[in-house]
Amino acid sequence: MLRKSVKEEYAIVLDFLPNGHPFDARPAHIKTPIAQAIGKDHFILLELVPKKDVFLQPLEEVYTGEGKREKIHHIYGKINYEKLTHTARSELDHVVKELIKKHEPRFIEFFNKAGPINMRRHQIELLPGIGKKHMMELLEQRQEKFFENFEDIRKRVKLLPDPEKIVIRRIISELKGEDKYKVFVEN
Repeated sequence: MLRKSVKEEYAIVLDFLPNGHPFDARPAHIKTPIAQAIGKDHFILLELVPKKDVFLQPLEEVYTGEGKREKIHHIYGKINYEKLTHTARSELDHVVKELIKKHEPRFIEFFNKAGPINMRRHQIELLPGIGKKHMMELLEQRQEKFFENFEDIRKRVKLLPDPEKIVIRRIISELKGEDKYKVFVEN
């Protein structure tokens, strides 16, 4: 079965390199400015080439979808976590946290609807810090009533690590390619 390629409509700039990559050996007049960004919907790491004379700021939201783009000339391509600059990596936690807050219902839906991967493992166990006991308690609580938000999870599941931080850690882990399973990050 072929998976349809996922595209980002909007991205958040993590770092802007007005003189291109420092490790690019080409002469300065040939290098193009590059922005490293993360997609708002699917958490895809991207390198973007801005239009001529456009200077992008970290944390700026830019349109990357089809059609006329105001600031982005073209998408250079997807990149791996290892290719992110130090600045981009340091902004990543903050940006992911903000995106999770803005789209909280999407992540709460995961807690409410996650199912088994196979006979021995459940999707909820893919979250860092969640073992069999927390998983069972989450499943019991959601059977009584679906979770409404992160605060609801915190109140109803005792001794569970902060669910919002768990989701952030999982997304960063997926971006680093630490697990074959993808829960939140699309390719």
